[in-house]
Amino acid sequence: MPDVIDEAATIEGLYAALGRQDGDAMAAAYTADAVFEDPAFGELRGPQIGAMWRMLCSSGAGVEVEVRDIVIDGDRGSADWKATYVFGGTGRKVVNRIHAEYRFRDGLIVDHRDSFSFFTWSKQALGPVAWLIGWNPIGRATVRKKATARLGKFGG
Repeated sequence: MPDVIDEAATIEGLYAALGRQDGDAMAAAYTADAVFEDPAFGELRGPQIGAMWRMLCSSGAGVEVEVRDIVIDGDRGSADWKATYVFGGTGRKVVNRIHAEYRFRDGLIVDHRDSFSFFTWSKQALGPVAWLIGWNPIGRATVRKKATARLGKFGG
């Protein structure tokens, strides 16, 4: 009997691992050649994805994660998820609502695209400075550059 691949379980496991702050388990949900993209980090490839999750899980501040509306259609899927956490750089509470689109290969994520309002996120995470950077491309590029520069410390 062939193995049954349950992509919905992959998605549920990804966010359960985030709730446990287990970056290694999150990294294991992706293929070695996976692509990830979101407004904060831009496009990441391969080991950078695991490094991002390990970095985000390393804060020790805790995160509450809710995932809902998981839809699987062949090798594609989507979900809506919410992360509630304290942003390490400022100590400000963030409630980030995210829509994710996925492609799968052999039960693992090969392509993951998160979309959310960068301006809404930056207002919560950064406070008043968000009015200067959250709405313009130069400000977003600055945040992205700082975020990706830290990935090397986590294997990316």
